[in-house]
Amino acid sequence: MYLIIGAFVVIASVLGGFVMVGGKILALWHVNEIIVICGSAMGSWVVATPIKVIKASFAGMKGVLKGPKYKREDYVDLLKLIYELLVKMRREGMMAIESHIEAPQESSIFQKYPKVLADHHILDFITDCLRLIVGGNMAPHELESLLEYELETHHHETLEPAHSVQKVADALPGFGIVAAVLGIINTMSIVGSASPSEIGEKVASALVGTFLGILVSYGFVGPIASAMENRAHEEGKAFEVVKMALIASLRGYAPSVAIEFARKLLFSDVRPSFQDLEADLKAAKG
Repeated sequence: MYLIIGAFVVIASVLGGFVMVGGKILALWHVNEIIVICGSAMGSWVVATPIKVIKASFAGMKGVLKGPKYKREDYVDLLKLIYELLVKMRREGMMAIESHIEAPQESSIFQKYPKVLADHHILDFITDCLRLIVGGNMAPHELESLLEYELETHHHETLEPAHSVQKVADALPGFGIVAAVLGIINTMSIVGSASPSEIGEKVASALVGTFLGILVSYGFVGPIASAMENRAHEEGKAFEVVKMALIASLRGYAPSVAIEFARKLLFSDVRPSFQDLEADLKAAKG
């Protein structure tokens, strides 16, 4: 919603200001300039970008329209899931959760949290971490180091689409100049035979190319890339929460304390209060 509102404000401000000084909106509509700028930008993007990143970029743009992937209630569910698993490990031993992590779709614990179960990225991360704890006999610092490397790889991969789209934004003003130069070349070819009004019209058309390239870059594509990057950072917080809770548990802290460590990592707008989370954990504990 905010993305749409912001785009509307950009368009209204630019066109409104242009009309206020006597400009005609149709003077900015030149299909040939749009084809040169947008077509060149898309073509260069395809040349420079792996197909998996292109697909992820379109998915990321779609995701920006949907808003944050994880909301406050989703983080609460994630913390409750980890808490239930840690309590079961502490009461019945590590091997008690083996069946749950090997077949999470059939697990009575995981089935309580359908959104976590539907997100294969976070689900795989949780089950892989628990497998290392159950069967790896790893020291806490060893597991923490391994998980940090994994998170670094994951963050790099999730940020690639945003960085790719940002490169398109950086290139758009240059392609706007290309469109303007082509327009000037076309104008100069008829300067000896055309009337001053016709020459002025063609020069104005050429300048529209520079205008469009800069507007699309800084008004739309660049902000979309920033929104995708912010969303990727927010998504990564869920993985950090899981890592913190499991490492704290492996170091010997009680499940409730380990979950509190993880809660502290959350941003303030999605972080549940200590009292609210404690009540949710008691309800999960039954």
